[in-house]
Amino acid sequence: MYTKLTETEKHQLVERYYSGESASVICLETGISKSAFYTWLKPYQTTTTDSGHDVSAAEFVKMKSHLQKLEQIIEVFQKVNCSFSSPLKEKLYELESLHGEYSVHVLYEALDVPRGTFYNHIFRNKKGNNSYQIRRDQLSEQIKQIYDQNNQIYGAKKIRAVLADRGVPVSDKMVAELMNEMNLQSLRTSTKKNYKKFNPEKKNDSLKMNFSVNSPNQAWVSDTTYFKLKGKVYYICAILDLYSRKAISYKISEKHSAQLINFTFKQAYKERKPDEELIFHSDRGTQYSSHRFRKLLNSLKVEQSFSPSGSPHHNAVMESFFSSMKKEELYRINYRSNDEFKKGVARYIEFYNTERPHTTIGYKSPNAYEQLFYERQEHK
Repeated sequence: MYTKLTETEKHQLVERYYSGESASVICLETGISKSAFYTWLKPYQTTTTDSGHDVSAAEFVKMKSHLQKLEQIIEVFQKVNCSFSSPLKEKLYELESLHGEYSVHVLYEALDVPRGTFYNHIFRNKKGNNSYQIRRDQLSEQIKQIYDQNNQIYGAKKIRAVLADRGVPVSDKMVAELMNEMNLQSLRTSTKKNYKKFNPEKKNDSLKMNFSVNSPNQAWVSDTTYFKLKGKVYYICAILDLYSRKAISYKISEKHSAQLINFTFKQAYKERKPDEELIFHSDRGTQYSSHRFRKLLNSLKVEQSFSPSGSPHHNAVMESFFSSMKKEELYRINYRSNDEFKKGVARYIEFYNTERPHTTIGYKSPNAYEQLFYERQEHK
């Protein structure tokens, strides 16, 4: 019986074989099985190319990796707005916007930036780096969308593969890091446990993309998004009335939990006092389909509606609302504190409800549009 050999010792035995010794002699002498020895030979077996060069499997893998790296360096050259000879400050500014899309090694080699200088620039300044943060926010939005579209079963590697198919290059490590920030984990391991805990219920789409209703409190739509501030992730849950597109309730939390959804809904229900014909529509996120939340809706005789899996456009009203909030408020302000951020959200929602004209409701604000409805009801 032989002891475990090091890679160097294995290589020496392989060299003996290629020098003319038979595999039988080497295996008999060392006590190694032939199957194990032939496995060690595979990386060194050569293939003759059309040009007459002998290439081993190991050399081929190495060359392929090098070629992929060169292709990525060329892509970086095509995306940056500076040259190889540009000042260091310009090169660092251009490369930081691509951080997370390409490996650090590709970036600093592409423009001949010293490795230590690049690391210092990125990791010392990234907290205040707006373009870097926006890039991470955009990636996080896409990751969350893919995660929710696929019933929360995809892990970092599968989500990275989906992003690659969509033309969004990103590393497994970056996806895993962003998923960890958002507390997103593949639910495959807990699926059986959850199945036993709750009776599975059908998730019907009652709206079917019909976003026009005849009166307030006939249909509400909801979703959650997040915003990162000073290393913390804040989740914003909001509920809109489909009739007027009014933001009737919102809550902010550091946890993406069913409790956040419950509190937001209870606040809306208390203030609006809808009748029993209400439809509540959302995506299929675990927070909205939790046993606790579905029990709450059932107790109030509220019909729950879900977007089909992989169809974010079935909740397009909420997608549009959060997109507007981020472009018109969150991405434009450099909040100095948690309180400033929360005041900013409150300020925007007040503006959205009372002043901002909405194309779908004849360029009126949500409040004004609802007021017209109730005035018409009074004159009937």
